Amino acid sequence: MTVPVRRLAALGVLAAVTAGCGTGQDSAPDPDRPSAPASPRASADARPPTLAPGPEGLAPVFKSGKRDGGKTVALTFDADMTADQGPRAAKGERFDNPELIATLRRLKVPSTVFMTGRWAEEYPDQARAIDADPLFEVANHSYSHYAFTSHCYGLPTIAPEKMRADVERAFRAFEKVGVENAMPYFRFPGGCYDRSALRNVAQAGVTAVQWDVVSGDAFATDADAVAEEVLRGVRPGSVVVLHCTRSAAPTTERVVRKVVPELRERGYRFVRVSELIRAQGAEEAPGRPSGGSAAAPSRTP
Repeated sequence: MTVPVRRLAALGVLAAVTAGCGTGQDSAPDPDRPSAPASPRASADARPPTLAPGPEGLAPVFKSGKRDGGKTVALTFDADMTADQGPRAAKGERFDNPELIATLRRLKVPSTVFMTGRWAEEYPDQARAIDADPLFEVANHSYSHYAFTSHCYGLPTIAPEKMRADVERAFRAFEKVGVENAMPYFRFPGGCYDRSALRNVAQAGVTAVQWDVVSGDAFATDADAVAEEVLRGVRPGSVVVLHCTRSAAPTTERVVRKVVPELRERGYRFVRVSELIRAQGAEEAPGRPSGGSAAAPSRTP
């Protein structure tokens, strides 16, 4: 299975960006790159950075960037939807959050969205628009959002022998809905993993991405408390976990509106996860292994 190379036609990108997930980008300069507005995507033969495989064939795990590499921080958003939540969506429950994506665009915040395959199938227009926007990058959050270990926040559990297939199924779901540039990064549902899980997802050729700052936005009702938790935890190189699921994380858009200007006031620059990994001196991802994960072109906002 191969990943289509991103088409670089500017008009095609603009149409995809404005098609879903709220409003398109405005013309204001990017506060994190004040010298110029968003620049064209990188050349198609560039590869995203990944970490070297761990010992004993385990997938590498990335939790935060370099502490001495400048005041950078990556906001990441989990777009959660389990394989069996279709009936709830059909009854009107919202697992998306277009207002959040619109706010990230308005504030010019580079971000990484960890998307389940089931979410992409439910919201294909939004998935394509996020992927087409050079401000964002899409990464894998499994297909089913089932846990890769037992006793993980009450999530259903996937069998070890099905873990690799679940990761690969998410990449196939992305391709089917038109997400062309999925990164070779994987976030475990609930953040739960063990050696068996790392060994199984390693076969999909992914770098596991965790975090060092827990926002606490899941099921929270007090946006100010969540924002304070983020602001208290962020250090240079931090990866912050938040959610892009309106029904399960209703305060996140308000949290972003408070956190972003405050961190910028403190001198922080927002980056995607790939930039933090590249700053670690990571290797460039090879082409997709047989039956394995995506290896997409890199891009700069």
